[in-house]
Amino acid sequence: MSSWLGGIGSGLGQSLGNVGGSLSSFTGQISNFTKDMLLEGVEEVGDASTELQMSNSKLADSEAAFTSQKSEHERLRTLYAELEEKLEASEIQIESQSAEYRSLLQQKDVEISHLKARQSGLHEEFQTLQKSSQSSSVGPAMLPVSTTSSSTTSSSASSFLSRPSGTHSGFHGDEMDLSDVLWSQQEINRLSNEVLRLEAEVTHWRRISQASTATGTGNGDQGEILKLQRTIKDLREEMRREVDEHQHELTALQDVQRQKMSDITRRHKDDLAEYEERIEELEEQIHGGVSPASSPSDASKMSDLQQTVVALQEVSDQREEQLQEKSAGLEEAQRKQASLQQEKDEAQEENTELLQNYTRLQTSVTELQTRVLEQEGKSLQKAQLEQEIQALRDKLTAAEKEIEGLKNLDEAEPKEEVEHADILELNTIIGTLRQEREVLEQDKLDLEERLGLSEDQRGSSSAAAESGEPQVFVEDLKLELQRREKALRNTEEERDTLMSELEELDRQNQEATQHMISVKEQLSAQLKESEAELSSLSAELNTTKDQRRALEEELENQKEKASQSAFTLNDLHMGKQQLERSVKELKDKLGNAHGQSKEARREITELKKTLREREEQLSGAKAALDEERETGSEAQGSDEKVAAKERELSDLRREFNEMRSSQEKALSEDYELKMENRRLKEESEQALGKSEELTKHQKESQAALSRTLREKDTRIEALKLEKSQLEGELGQVERTLAQQAKQYQQTIEELSRARSMDASALQMEHERAVKLNQDKDLDIAQLRRDAEQQASDHRDTNEMLSITVAGQKQLTDLLQEKDVFMDTLKQNASDLQKEMQNSISVVKKEADALKLALEEKDKQLGGMKEENSHLKEEIDRIGDQQGRPQPLTEPRTLDIITELETEITQLKVSRNILEEELQTLRRSTEELQASVLLSQQSLQAQQAELEQAHARHQQTTLNYDRLIHARDQEISRLQDQLSESRVHSPVVQGDVILHEEKSQTLNQENDNEKHDLSKVEIDKLVRGIKEKETEISQLNEKNISLTRQLDQLVVSREEAGKLSQMILQKDLEIQALHARVSMASGGGHSQDVMYLQQQLQAYAVEREQVIAVLNEKARENSQLRSDYHRLMDIIQGKEAALLKLQQENQRLSTMSDPSGSQEMFKETIQNLSRIIREKDIEIDALTQKCQTLVAVLQASGGENGGGSGGVSSNQFEELLQERDTLKQQVKKMEEWKQQVITTVKNMQHESAQLQEELMKLQGQVSADSDCSSKLSVDYAGLIQSYEHKERRLGSLSQELAQVQQSISQLSTTKDVLLGKLDSVAPEGVADAPSQQTPPTLSSEKLREEITRLRSQLAEKEHMIRTLQENNHRLSNSASDTESEQRNRLEEVRLVKERLEALQRSVREKDLLIKSKGDQLGNVSEALRNRESDNEVLKQAVTNLKERALILELDGRQLKEENELVVSRSREKESEFRALQETNMQFSLLLREKEFELTAVSEKSATVERMLKDKEQGKSGELNQLLNELKSMQDKAVAFQHERDQVMMALKQKQMATTAVQTELQHVRDKEQRLNLELERLRNHLLDIEDSYTREALAAEDRESELRRRVNLLDERLASSSSAVEKSSQQASMQVESLQEQLSGAVKQRDDALIHLRTSQEQVNQYAVSLSNLQMVLEQFQQEEKAMYSSELDRLKKEKDEWKRKAERLHDQASSLQINLDEASAALESASRLSDQLDLNEEQMEELKKQVEIRQEMLDEVQQKLMSLLNSTEGKIDKVLMRNLFLGYFHTHKDKRADVLRLMGSVLGLSREDVDKMLEDDGRHGVTGWVSTWLGGRGAQSVPNTPQRPTSAQTLNSSFSEMFVKFLEIESSPSMPAPKLLVHEITPLSAPPPRRTNSAASGSAAGGSSFGKRPGEMNPFLAPRSAAVPLLAGSSSGGPGGHGGHLLMKPISAALPTFTPVPVSAESGGAVLKDLLKQ
Repeated sequence: MSSWLGGIGSGLGQSLGNVGGSLSSFTGQISNFTKDMLLEGVEEVGDASTELQMSNSKLADSEAAFTSQKSEHERLRTLYAELEEKLEASEIQIESQSAEYRSLLQQKDVEISHLKARQSGLHEEFQTLQKSSQSSSVGPAMLPVSTTSSSTTSSSASSFLSRPSGTHSGFHGDEMDLSDVLWSQQEINRLSNEVLRLEAEVTHWRRISQASTATGTGNGDQGEILKLQRTIKDLREEMRREVDEHQHELTALQDVQRQKMSDITRRHKDDLAEYEERIEELEEQIHGGVSPASSPSDASKMSDLQQTVVALQEVSDQREEQLQEKSAGLEEAQRKQASLQQEKDEAQEENTELLQNYTRLQTSVTELQTRVLEQEGKSLQKAQLEQEIQALRDKLTAAEKEIEGLKNLDEAEPKEEVEHADILELNTIIGTLRQEREVLEQDKLDLEERLGLSEDQRGSSSAAAESGEPQVFVEDLKLELQRREKALRNTEEERDTLMSELEELDRQNQEATQHMISVKEQLSAQLKESEAELSSLSAELNTTKDQRRALEEELENQKEKASQSAFTLNDLHMGKQQLERSVKELKDKLGNAHGQSKEARREITELKKTLREREEQLSGAKAALDEERETGSEAQGSDEKVAAKERELSDLRREFNEMRSSQEKALSEDYELKMENRRLKEESEQALGKSEELTKHQKESQAALSRTLREKDTRIEALKLEKSQLEGELGQVERTLAQQAKQYQQTIEELSRARSMDASALQMEHERAVKLNQDKDLDIAQLRRDAEQQASDHRDTNEMLSITVAGQKQLTDLLQEKDVFMDTLKQNASDLQKEMQNSISVVKKEADALKLALEEKDKQLGGMKEENSHLKEEIDRIGDQQGRPQPLTEPRTLDIITELETEITQLKVSRNILEEELQTLRRSTEELQASVLLSQQSLQAQQAELEQAHARHQQTTLNYDRLIHARDQEISRLQDQLSESRVHSPVVQGDVILHEEKSQTLNQENDNEKHDLSKVEIDKLVRGIKEKETEISQLNEKNISLTRQLDQLVVSREEAGKLSQMILQKDLEIQALHARVSMASGGGHSQDVMYLQQQLQAYAVEREQVIAVLNEKARENSQLRSDYHRLMDIIQGKEAALLKLQQENQRLSTMSDPSGSQEMFKETIQNLSRIIREKDIEIDALTQKCQTLVAVLQASGGENGGGSGGVSSNQFEELLQERDTLKQQVKKMEEWKQQVITTVKNMQHESAQLQEELMKLQGQVSADSDCSSKLSVDYAGLIQSYEHKERRLGSLSQELAQVQQSISQLSTTKDVLLGKLDSVAPEGVADAPSQQTPPTLSSEKLREEITRLRSQLAEKEHMIRTLQENNHRLSNSASDTESEQRNRLEEVRLVKERLEALQRSVREKDLLIKSKGDQLGNVSEALRNRESDNEVLKQAVTNLKERALILELDGRQLKEENELVVSRSREKESEFRALQETNMQFSLLLREKEFELTAVSEKSATVERMLKDKEQGKSGELNQLLNELKSMQDKAVAFQHERDQVMMALKQKQMATTAVQTELQHVRDKEQRLNLELERLRNHLLDIEDSYTREALAAEDRESELRRRVNLLDERLASSSSAVEKSSQQASMQVESLQEQLSGAVKQRDDALIHLRTSQEQVNQYAVSLSNLQMVLEQFQQEEKAMYSSELDRLKKEKDEWKRKAERLHDQASSLQINLDEASAALESASRLSDQLDLNEEQMEELKKQVEIRQEMLDEVQQKLMSLLNSTEGKIDKVLMRNLFLGYFHTHKDKRADVLRLMGSVLGLSREDVDKMLEDDGRHGVTGWVSTWLGGRGAQSVPNTPQRPTSAQTLNSSFSEMFVKFLEIESSPSMPAPKLLVHEITPLSAPPPRRTNSAASGSAAGGSSFGKRPGEMNPFLAPRSAAVPLLAGSSSGGPGGHGGHLLMKPISAALPTFTPVPVSAESGGAVLKDLLKQ
């Protein structure tokens, strides 16, 4: 049972987990789908209009998909909730049934035990009755049976029906079920805590939202801010989690390392402990072997010693074997090291190969980059290539990281490679092991030598050896053995560690090689991928080249079309009047829109009121409901109604939130309408201003007006659409409100009905309601989890949407820039085409004239040829006649021949002349072509000049930006001054606080000190600031006048006017700040200073918050400016690429639908502007919220501090007023910032328009010859304006002189102010004691105040310099513009004069022909536009089909997921059925047990009956009864089986019916879902069809317009054809007159040729002058640039120099401080040194005296020594012999032979004699001869002197060694020369060096002490040798002071013959040598 229930629980858990996993995968798929949809919108499309249409359609599709996903998600949520409810109900049923079954089993067990006990009792009675076999009782037999059976059946029935809920202790699955129950209880508790926490959070955020809604209307985006805060929290949690994971990894690595170290140390300690135990065992063995051997004789000792020596030899042999094994192990380790080295080399080779691959990849990347650079012009493929290159770079960086990881792995933990350092360490370890082995071998040799020596000594000194000697020797050997064993253990441990390290290194090397192989494979795969990508890129390159060729061909076609657009301007002239009418209509419509927006606002406010009333009614209804629940008088159906009401409430809340969002949208759209209103007003004003200029330039204004008309039409349509949307939304809101009102009324009526219900039924329903409440709580918890999941998904979608919005912003900016450039390029192309057409027309005319002349010449030639043929015929005829004999006619024929010859010569001459004329005509055509080329070059030069003018215009805008920035700085500075002045004068505390919030945090430390300044100083400073600021205001006014005068020179006049207005606003703000300064400085009574200090400290945090807000604003402003500059740089950089894209842009412009694309552009721009405004509104809301929070905090702080400081309510009112004024100022500043941004954008657009107008002017100059008279008039006006500007320049120079004078005055006032400030400092010092403040503080305050004022003065000077530079720049730009205008006018005049004569004769016919061709081209162009529109519509249809397919696929996926969920629910139902079947089986088992019980009870009854029958002797009846019983039992068993089968069949049928019902329900749900999906798809298709119909209608309208235009053009063609026919007739008439005029035309031609030559020369001259002017202009610009750059460099250098000076001064101050400290320390040390020097001088005098005394003593001692040497030659001192003799007995017995040898050398015996004596006497001892030699003389007592410090260490050493050491000590120089250097003198504070030596010397010099302490040391006294004291009285030790050798003790003063004296080292050594010789 327990296992079965556990299986069911696990199955349920798995199914729930699967459901949760499917839901999470479903949400993940939704988020992926949204990401894909959003990323699809980022793809670039070639056509701009199609791209915008696609982006809009994608956005609509994504929104539709989002709504469908939302509905699907809600449906799944409901399904999930139902499943959870079913699961919980089933769990509760299972628990209750299991408890009932357990209780039943327990009862049945108890009954069985009772029946068994009864049966056993009956069986005993039966046995007793059989024994007795005599019955005496008589009674009825069946009565007890019936009673027992009835009782048992009743008990069983009662037990089966009642089912008491008692638990059975003996049940198997009890513990498991209890643990499950406990776990579920814990889970319930946790969930309840979570619910409480969520409710607390909800209340908290509700309070915040209420507070935010109370503060202002702009806080509608609080939800987004909260979402952002949540995302920030989530990111922080992720960061913390990652940090925790990294820390866990680090700790794991550290734990691994610690475990390794602990294992190694444990092994080391274990080995040490084993070795110590072995050593202790050896010591015990040695002690055990030595102690008994010490008692017997010397022979037993010797045998023991031999045994120990043998054992030691065995141990040494073992050690040698171990050493050999170690050496073999070392050789193996060396071999392994060599193999490791080889593996390392292989790894390094692989590394080099990897590096080569990396370099190859780098080269491939560089090649890719070069290709990308080549393909930069192709902007369509650029993004793809950059992404691929980025991916390759990421892969390369990953490969580099892997390589670096391979290199760094050895540093972190040796895993992959054995580095060179590890191998070096191994080599060093092996070398140390070798050295240790050599040392061990050396020690072994030493041991063997010592063993040999010890055996010799033992053999020599066996007779005189004592018991202690072998023990000492054995101990030494033990020590040596321990040392060797320790060394061996260390070597073994090192060998083991080395082996383990080598194994680890092998394993790591193998891992590293495997890793390298995998890295190689990955890199090769990446290489293959990169090669494939390269091939695909090359294929794309080829395709782009083909596309480029096609584009070039299309460009040529477009050029031909563009030449036909010149004559559409005549039509546009008529559209001007229509435009003015449309502007008026627009104004009327705007007024209507304003009224509608006001009505919408009124309706929204009414709706809000009604909503509030409904909410109040709801709250009242809820309160009534709660009261009814508390009283317990709820109706039967109230619970269901309450649940329905709660759902309705949630729906109402959701609808209210939607209403609120729609209201916010309406507000934002209203704001947009206002902005559109303003913009339309501004545009209407601009259109009115331009209408005046249209009289001069008609064609230009017509084009601009047509463009504005289209824009306004589109805006009107957009406004209409928005209006219709608003009306629809308002209708929806009204409907929803009406529905809500009806629902609320119904709820109120139902509640009133429910209140009148009976109280008896309410109690039952109350219990049910409590249960349902618990279920609802669970549902709420689940819904909250789902809401959190949805919030996370919503965050993801918000992030993706923000990314797409940013991308769309960039795209819109780029599109705007492209539009501007396309317009300019179109105009350039049109102008060039016009010029080309004019030149071509001129050339055509000349060619026609030449053709006519050639035709005439050909006719003449034909005539001449005919005449020639006639002449030839005549010559032939004459020849024939000559053949006849006519002598009379010969002279006549000769005359004819001569005449013919003369005619032939004349004809040849004329032919030559005609040929020359032909050549001259060809030359003239070539010259004309050259002139055309020159004119084209001049046009290009003019274009370059226009670009330069545009650059200058940008520079002027930048100068204005700088001016505005300077004004901002002035305002901020004045605000700082205001705050400081208010700090100084705490009159109005609100001003102090709120300006403290905006002041810098740098003055926080000085806030408390600034109040101490006197009023006089404040007044002086304020007067100085006022004077300075009045001068600045004067300068500003002068600057304003200058800018006003220069505005007339600048091309963009409106922008300059706006900027001057902004500057005026800034000046007004400055004046207002001046007034505030004067007001703040006027009254200054310093009261409540302490209160102000407290408030300042309290509001420091709030001030920092406000400063942070301001910093954010400044940062946003700087970001906008930097973005603007960056965009300008990008534009300048991409001009070359855009030149390449001109052709493609022209094609796109002709292909794109002008009306639709512009509408799309404007819609996207409006959307983006709306988004930007919403973000600005968010920022405003945040700032207002921060300010309100600050105000609340101030109010709370003021209330808290009101008791202490005594602040009145008036002050708080003033504070609030000041806060409101500051809010207004902040709003003004933000509006001003927006105005600046808009003005900058307008300046950009208008500069582009100005460029277009200039290009149009150039085209008109070349095209329109009719405007020559107008141009002359304009020229005269320009000359007048030039003179006027010259006059103005003179006035500007005068004003500049005035400005310079004012600057000089400012400098004088600055000096005066500095003098005043200098005078302020002593006055402050004088006033300081009167204020009772410390003088240092006041001086520091004054210094800080002076430095601050100086910095302010420096800033003012810098501002004055910037103003001067701006004035200079403006004057230079004015002169430049004037010179450029002059040059242009001259060039225009020359070109005009040159082209007028050439263009008059040919213009009319060319214009007629061109007009016809242009009309035809327009018709063809319209048809092509129509075809392109159809293609775009087809593409849109295909896109929509693809979207529909994608949506169907998504729907299928969702259906599959739904089917998965349904299948899981079916699995759960099958499990539930299995549970029910098991329950049925249990019930059957129970019934069988009951049956068995009844059978047992019946058997017992029959047994009783048998007993009674036996008693009565009725055996036959008994048998009958038994048979009946058996038959009855069989029948009962059969009946029971039948009943069980019937019950099973019934239950199975019930299960089947429930399954069928659930399947039916699922089928119905599926049908509903499919119907919903069908309806949605139908609606979607209807929407698509509506859009298609709209587009088709629009296309039909366009088609009708085009047909109308075609008809017009046909009519014009017919008229033009009639005109052509007339003109042809006139031409035929004129041909005859032209033939007559030919002769005159030839002369005119010659004159024209001469005129042409002269004009060409003039043109060349003009071209030379133009080039010279361009050179001069370029030089001028270069000089200007150089000047600006030099000025900038100079300013930067000055700034750097000032910084360096400040740093140098700071360093100097710090170094001076250090020098001061050092100087003070040096002074102290100098005082100490002077004291020391005085002491030293005294000491020196005393020492000199001592030296003299010592010198005298030395002389005396030397004399005595000489006498002693003379007297004691050849004598031996008794004391020396005594010492030698005593030393003999004090030395070790082994070393006594050395003492005897020394004595022999002192007595003059040779070494060989002494050795012989020792060998002879060694056999029978030395005691005899020593005793006889010494006689019976007793030892004289010698007073012991204190021993040397080295004597205690040499107790165990030999006598000879000690004697040699003594001689070395005595022979070494003991007294170094005294050094009298000053730097070695120790200060008094330093501790004395060599305290022991000083103490010794002090004690030695005790007799002649100079009153000093014994611890002090004189540095001029060198330490004397401590061997022998100079005076006898200084010895501090008595006899036996130290137990050293007697030879080491000094000689006592009692022997005058041998007192040592303090002679030099050489003399002492000589004396000792003499002594030894004697």
